[in-house]
Amino acid sequence: MATGENKVQFNLKNVHYAVLTALSPTPTWDTPVPVPGAVSLSLEQQGEITKFYADGIVYYQSSSNNGYEGDLEMARFPEKMHQDIWGDTLSATDNVLVENANTQPNPFALLFQIDGDVNNALYCLYNCTATRPNIEGETTNESKEPKTQTCTISAVPLPDGNVRANTTSTTTEGVISAWFDSVYMPAAAGVGG
Repeated sequence: MATGENKVQFNLKNVHYAVLTALSPTPTWDTPVPVPGAVSLSLEQQGEITKFYADGIVYYQSSSNNGYEGDLEMARFPEKMHQDIWGDTLSATDNVLVENANTQPNPFALLFQIDGDVNNALYCLYNCTATRPNIEGETTNESKEPKTQTCTISAVPLPDGNVRANTTSTTTEGVISAWFDSVYMPAAAGVGG
């Protein structure tokens, strides 16, 4: 990997999900599954700054970190993701995918890459839930304009407080090359809860 910190970032790609299989005592995930066709990801931080006034000044202030929430836009969400994340079932006799309103979505880790001018940044949001994607289509006229699918992602902290991980300009090559093989968990003392 090149050395130095990125000045800019661009090009979302390599989106993967890994179903969260256990939260405690140690979080575990299935092997990450690729989701081709990344279009955009826009996540806003969730939390606020609380100020306490005394003696005519801000006497104390704190901030909360409730993770992130926003939209993931893909060319199309694959059928496997509909089954793994949203709990859709595939009819064994005629291979029809069926959505049931009583099924709750499965939590998952969201992994992805954003290219930079020097290094590619790899991200992992540990504890995500997603709304079902929209269904959209329109008639074809002079040109065929693809329609995308979007879902809303909510990424909240794990029980130990960890929300996300991302590589830096000094991350080791071993971590980078294995990023999409399994969900990265910090091993260093003092990281997380």
